[in-house]
Amino acid sequence: MKLTAPIYHLKRRAKRLCREEAIPLHEALDRIAVQEGYSTWSLLAARQTTAGTAASMLAQLAPGDLVVLGARPGQGKTLKSLELAVEAMRAGHRAYFFTLEYTVTDVIERFAAIGADHGRFAPLFEIDCSDTISADHIVGKLSKADPGTLVVVDYLQLLDQRRDNPALGDQVRKLRAFARQRGLIIIFISQIDRSFEAAVKPLPDLDDIRMPNPVDLRLFDKAYFLNKGEARLLAIN
Repeated sequence: MKLTAPIYHLKRRAKRLCREEAIPLHEALDRIAVQEGYSTWSLLAARQTTAGTAASMLAQLAPGDLVVLGARPGQGKTLKSLELAVEAMRAGHRAYFFTLEYTVTDVIERFAAIGADHGRFAPLFEIDCSDTISADHIVGKLSKADPGTLVVVDYLQLLDQRRDNPALGDQVRKLRAFARQRGLIIIFISQIDRSFEAAVKPLPDLDDIRMPNPVDLRLFDKAYFLNKGEARLLAIN
């Protein structure tokens, strides 16, 4: 059964209901579950497919992969990328989060939203909020990264903003070669064009990725698309 919103949105709704009506959280969760067509929250959680879980998504990625993770605003693409980073760190790998969008505090606060303790993973997790993030910057920062390191770039289109940066296609090509050389997994969070209409198709695809300047999407190995709690993997190469 398809949910009306991602799980984390439903949890936020339940917490708000808990405060507004002064009821226990478990009761608020069950009420939300009923609205979604399930008798209890535990049944809702159990019935949801594991296809979109971070663990199953990460299992489908391999060292050297270049991945695009796309969704419209509010569909959880940043949180999903952090969930993937957490899963990689649970397996003993390091993770890096390069962002031109958020501050360090913003990123750390989002750990709570996915139910993870930032303090536990801090030794393996590095956040880079430099204004000069580009392919060259990332390659320089990760020159000694171990195979299996997971890298999140937030987000793809912002690499194209500075006039002194190389063309976006050239940057993606450089990071593709670097990922293969070092055995890294690099995930680009990506914007989806406003023209995407969920009423026409349930999930975005490659045609919906917003590209202010042309980029050969065949440079990517895989793409994940999110919408309303659903996720789909597309193998590009």
